[in-house]
Amino acid sequence: MGIRWRKSSFSEMGDNCLEIAASWGEVLVRESDDPRVVLSTTPAALRALLVVVANEKFGRSA
Repeated sequence: MGIRWRKSSFSEMGDNCLEIAASWGEVLVRESDDPRVVLSTTPAALRALLVVVANEKFGRSA
């Protein structure tokens, strides 16, 4: 079975969105319009990034 890519329900229709997948303890991220380029990270690192982004968006300090 291959990697199961998912995109947010908030993504626009078409090929302009970020996709995410889990594989062997890593989180994989790719842009749907160029699926050959895949970034990998750990769940903890992605979680930390999302906290920083959310804090910046809502004007909170971490």
